[in-house]
Amino acid sequence: MSEQTAENTFNSVNLISLIYNWRKQLIIVGGAAAIISIIASFLITPKYKSEVIMFPTQTSSISKALLNENNTGKEDILKFGEEEEAEQMLQILNSDYIRTRICSKYKLMKHYEIDASDKFKNTLLYKEYEENISFERTEFMSVKVTVMDRDPQMAANITNDISALVDSVKNDMQHERARQGLKIVELALFAQRDYIKSIEDSLNKLRKLGINDYETQSQAFNEQYALAISKNNVAGIKSLEQKLDILSTYGGAYVSLREKLQHEINQLSIVKSKYEQARIDAEQSLTSKFIVNRAFKAEKKSYPIRWLIVTVSTVSSLILALLAVLLIENIKEVKLSKK
Repeated sequence: MSEQTAENTFNSVNLISLIYNWRKQLIIVGGAAAIISIIASFLITPKYKSEVIMFPTQTSSISKALLNENNTGKEDILKFGEEEEAEQMLQILNSDYIRTRICSKYKLMKHYEIDASDKFKNTLLYKEYEENISFERTEFMSVKVTVMDRDPQMAANITNDISALVDSVKNDMQHERARQGLKIVELALFAQRDYIKSIEDSLNKLRKLGINDYETQSQAFNEQYALAISKNNVAGIKSLEQKLDILSTYGGAYVSLREKLQHEINQLSIVKSKYEQARIDAEQSLTSKFIVNRAFKAEKKSYPIRWLIVTVSTVSSLILALLAVLLIENIKEVKLSKK
């Protein structure tokens, strides 16, 4: 047996011997710690836990998901969101709006027994809120809302209300932006209609001069003009020359306006489509989450875990007592060595 192994064996034997010699004291310390921790665990107000697990959607825009012809499938309303959407949901859950609404609706300042006249009442309220209400992203990219409260029904109600407020907050933000977009598109729509009206007015003026279909009229007038010349029809020649002169003067403008009108009508169709999409986004909404399970009234408390409190307290007390014993024995050995 090596010197190191012998030393380890000797230390182990000494430790066992030490525990045996101090067994009564250690038993008393362990028993006292167990009794005190049991009493303390029963004095702690029990709390009940409620949870909601939900997946964010990839999109909550009706126009992009359902009305956009260029949708490549990335805006599928039935598709679960990924990390980015989960993080966005967490930001919404941690917003002041949701916290204020929940604190107000459930009178949490009174419920948490916070003095309303305290200078730091809001700080104390928000601290209690954060200790009892938590949000986390799971490994599956879902978001879990957890509420702890001494009232199991209140815990369930708060959890479900928080999950419902996610849609309220997100839709309010999106509708506000969509309404701004709607105003912009609406102005563009009115401007496009006015522009088309101005082109149509210009074309009507040219039509009053007798230009209705430049290409057809040009061909017909030239044929008639040639026929009038062959028949030496002076009156016909003069009349046709006037018509051909009008076509020559205004025909190019007519063709240009006609083509421009068709182009602007096509643009109007695009603007109308965008207007309808913006209007739907401003007035309608889709849920931004898939709820896996809703919260329900817990039947068993989740806190405190009494056996864990008793076990940890007893073991910790025994370890501290053993360290104290070792210290006492070492002090004794030092004193004996000096004699």
